[in-house]
Amino acid sequence: MSYLKNILQPGETVVFDGHLHWIIYRRAIFFLLCTAIALAAAVYFRETNYRWSISLILVIVSVLLTLIFAAHAWWQSFTTEIAVTTARVIYKTGFIQRHTAEMNMDKVESVDVDQSLLGRILGYGTVDIRGTGTSIEQLEFIARPLELRNAITAR
Repeated sequence: MSYLKNILQPGETVVFDGHLHWIIYRRAIFFLLCTAIALAAAVYFRETNYRWSISLILVIVSVLLTLIFAAHAWWQSFTTEIAVTTARVIYKTGFIQRHTAEMNMDKVESVDVDQSLLGRILGYGTVDIRGTGTSIEQLEFIARPLELRNAITAR
């Protein structure tokens, strides 16, 4: 929340501090499961050189993919800030190449929340904030999207 602390105006307070849902780690979790399956195959085929070698290669590739996708998701989560203050809605992503979108609360016309069945069960969704003449891009994989909507619409 360092970017947010730097841009708060005098008298402006944070009403809601949003973040990305853990579902952004879904690819890393998938490859972690693949790693477990490949490791079980390597243990099962330890007596045969050919199959054991193939299984070991699959384990190494799966571990690398798990680490890559986990690091990417962590970086995405680390560099994304979502906040609702008493005066505006703020969305920031990126570290060196930064993208920010801010909308004054009096310019907000509607806030749409889309949740799939899995999103309803796990508590994430896509939030689309529309204002007069413009909109903040769709915020995907947002944790507690209904609370975000309520923080924006309740003034």
